[in-house]
Amino acid sequence: MPRIALVTCRPRPDVSVDRDMPVLVAALEGAGAEVRAVAWDQAGVEWEGFDLALIRSTWDYSWRAEEFLAWAEACGKATRLVNPVDVVRWNTDKRYLGELAAAGVPTVPTRYVAPGEGFDLPVDSEFVVKPTSGAGARFAARYAPDEHVIAVRQVRRMHAEGFTAMVQPYMRGIDVRGERALQFFGGRLLHASRKGPVLAPGVAYDERKVAHPGLEVWEPTAAELALAERALGCVPGGAERLTYARVDLVDGEDGEPRLMELELVEPNLFLSLHPESARRVVEAVLAEA
Repeated sequence: MPRIALVTCRPRPDVSVDRDMPVLVAALEGAGAEVRAVAWDQAGVEWEGFDLALIRSTWDYSWRAEEFLAWAEACGKATRLVNPVDVVRWNTDKRYLGELAAAGVPTVPTRYVAPGEGFDLPVDSEFVVKPTSGAGARFAARYAPDEHVIAVRQVRRMHAEGFTAMVQPYMRGIDVRGERALQFFGGRLLHASRKGPVLAPGVAYDERKVAHPGLEVWEPTAAELALAERALGCVPGGAERLTYARVDLVDGEDGEPRLMELELVEPNLFLSLHPESARRVVEAVLAEA
């Protein structure tokens, strides 16, 4: 009977509830595993007592990235951590998008502005500003070309808190075909979903957003699946090391998919939308344990 820790975070008003958790606990227990949901920063946890620590909903990590990574290092030495700690470290800093773009993966064009660096902002199109360490659209906002004063204020606020800023064009295809999330588990496509735009005009960067508006089942196109597999193939060490992954895609101006983000640390699985996927998730987790 494997002992499995489903790693989460402590409840707080500005963090979403993990609706996958009770489904996974019940499904894993039904398959014979001993399961415990544990906050990553809970004191006194003996991680070596688990056969597997599966990161699921550590959705407060971006507030305390270095502390979270220190925990991941320690946990990875005490037991099997999934995904592996070096993948977690790489994926918690969205500068990985620059690495993937350099490797030829079609991505959303991104400029990075570290604290102390000068910068300019687009003057002829809408743009997005967000941090390189973030989750749930925290500290993300959409701006019109004439809203530079507010955007600069956001960048300075993030710099004051130690964040590197990302500046991207607003991908207008999101308003037409939404953002698609292709989820992989155990090395295979698990399911796909589509959601509507998260960033609305005029919504402040420090205002809480609905992370997955209008979520619905999606059948990925051949081009979307090919791009997802190409991006995952560029992950350090190879895609075969990943137990789970979510690949977020949007359309470029040419209508072709672009990589918005790779979620390799704590992606929501949307099991309420895809209840049939729980069985395959359990099979993959037990194979790792």
